[in-house]
Amino acid sequence: MAKAAAKTGAGPTAVIAIEQYFPKKERIIEDELAYKILPNGARAFLWFMNFKLVRNWMVRATEKDAPGIWSGMMCRKRYIDEKLIDSLNQIDAVVNLGAGFDTRAYRLPAISGKPVFELDQPQNIKSKKERLLNVFGSIPSHVRLVEIDFDHEDLGTVLKSNGYSTDKRTFFIWEAVTQYLTEKGIRSTFDFLAQAATGSRIAFTYVIKDFLDGRAMYDWEKGYKKWVTKEIWIFGMEQRMWSNFLKDYGWEVIEDVGYDELADKYVKPSGRILASTPIERMVYAEKL
Repeated sequence: MAKAAAKTGAGPTAVIAIEQYFPKKERIIEDELAYKILPNGARAFLWFMNFKLVRNWMVRATEKDAPGIWSGMMCRKRYIDEKLIDSLNQIDAVVNLGAGFDTRAYRLPAISGKPVFELDQPQNIKSKKERLLNVFGSIPSHVRLVEIDFDHEDLGTVLKSNGYSTDKRTFFIWEAVTQYLTEKGIRSTFDFLAQAATGSRIAFTYVIKDFLDGRAMYDWEKGYKKWVTKEIWIFGMEQRMWSNFLKDYGWEVIEDVGYDELADKYVKPSGRILASTPIERMVYAEKL
């Protein structure tokens, strides 16, 4: 899992950065930090996005292998942002599992008063730290950048050694990570999440099982060959299974949302015509 997931760390943020080159009224998400926080190589490439023809080509090229992935990346981020902000009066901390180059800890002023723990593979954390120092001059005081080898280190132990306590009501973010894990890895994470304080929240994405099993392609044949056949994506779940699965760990599903619903809410107002994907969904849940 570790090597495959680590290589994708900057990808979603690069898409968000490209989105900022579209006219303001057409943007699905606002993120002025996305470009600044990316590694040097990615930022050099993005200069070409000033040109409308290049931007539109990039969207088409991205969608060719994975229809709906462009809007999906932005919709899921908007959704998590909103749920996080809505929960601030009920939580004490934020833990972002597999944070990559995500910027919400730095661009959402509302969460600057909460401790935020960003966990990822060492190579991603080191690169992100360099960019944050370049942008801000120092790591913002409310953020802890935590290196972890998800394959070999215990999540609870690593978090505790970095100042996190399970008695804090926590908003957990697990965005675009579960598909890279084995079921054993998923259950190991939920073993930790079972210890979370009552009232904690989690927002996470998952890939549907019939796609991972090859039973339904949803026009993602090329994406299937790229990510599933090569065993980069290895975990999926049927929608109806999550309620009982989470209940075993003391969590209750609040929403299990499809990207068509998210597109109606976030893409439609932009006036742009973008596909949405049925292969990924979003769960929002609460610790009982």
